[in-house]
Amino acid sequence: MLKSKSFKITVAVVAVVGFISFARYRTVHKPADHTEEDVHTGTNTGQGQTLEVAFLPVTCHLTCPVTDFASKTSVTGTRFDALRFGEFPSMVEALKSSRLMAAFLTVPLAIKMREQGVPIKMVCLGHRDGSQLVIAKDNPAKDMHGLVGKRIAIPSPFSNENFFLNKMIRDQGLKASDFDMVVLPPPEMVSAMASKAIDAFIVAEPFCSKAELDGVGRVLYYAKQIWPNYISCCLVVREELIRDKKKVVEDLVRGIVDSGEWAETHRKDAATLAATYFRQDPKLLNYVLTQPADRVTYRNLNPTDDEMQKIMDMGMSLGFIKKSIPMNELMDRSFIPTNIVAPNIDMAKLGDMKIPEMPAKKPAK
Repeated sequence: MLKSKSFKITVAVVAVVGFISFARYRTVHKPADHTEEDVHTGTNTGQGQTLEVAFLPVTCHLTCPVTDFASKTSVTGTRFDALRFGEFPSMVEALKSSRLMAAFLTVPLAIKMREQGVPIKMVCLGHRDGSQLVIAKDNPAKDMHGLVGKRIAIPSPFSNENFFLNKMIRDQGLKASDFDMVVLPPPEMVSAMASKAIDAFIVAEPFCSKAELDGVGRVLYYAKQIWPNYISCCLVVREELIRDKKKVVEDLVRGIVDSGEWAETHRKDAATLAATYFRQDPKLLNYVLTQPADRVTYRNLNPTDDEMQKIMDMGMSLGFIKKSIPMNELMDRSFIPTNIVAPNIDMAKLGDMKIPEMPAKKPAK
């Protein structure tokens, strides 16, 4: 069962809970220990510049590991080290302190950080689609009306999944207060549903697919059905990196966008590669990337002003974002290439990579 108080998502609560407190906030379960790790050491070590790029092991961030692998097994101007985090709050703190210069974040979180004065800019997206509303397999609900009064888990208030959920609720003439919403770390959602601690969850892959494969849940809505060309995560960099090392940012954005093209045309290989970085089952990631093939996509990574404004407006209507931010302060699209070419990736070299073991988990006191 859930061990701590459920978190009702209401504007009144959000008005009290500031962004900094949210960055340390936990609701349903105590989170897993944070791990951050440079995942691979590759064969190409001749680059003169290196940049760490933070990501979470979710398919929204898959282009980050692909870019890491491509930079370490081919001749590129910059070497990219994919730095795996277990949660966004630690990533946020590292960005704020300048220990990190580049990371993948949810768009609402990036907007909120900018609102709070953190000098970051979005330079491209990491994906499109890839989030679903999953309900218990034996739940007969056909729409949101069938979930009234039920407990629905979200990954965080500052997730686009929460915005997506609220859009569905409003579109169907309902209110957020008609549901019991709780914040739950994504890796715990499937087990929480299996134990009937929650009735539904909305999150990015691969957790939705895991619920399907485990026979625990079924997809009620794909994001693309409700929010065409749905956006969840973006790549952000600190402004001083743009100012001082434009070539590095150019290499990074090209790497991400080109890696997206490769993932689109090499889905099974992308699943195998990402599984190594994510520490996840390749069969699970292959399912995510192929069942159906457009469950998550990696093209069209240059968002429009209208798309960003739609997310900002939703955040403001929910009370999470307090003011509209001019697009030129929020984004820098100048690094997105017009000529997108999939990198030449040699999967045979994946076996040559040195993959450190995960740090041993400290015993509970």
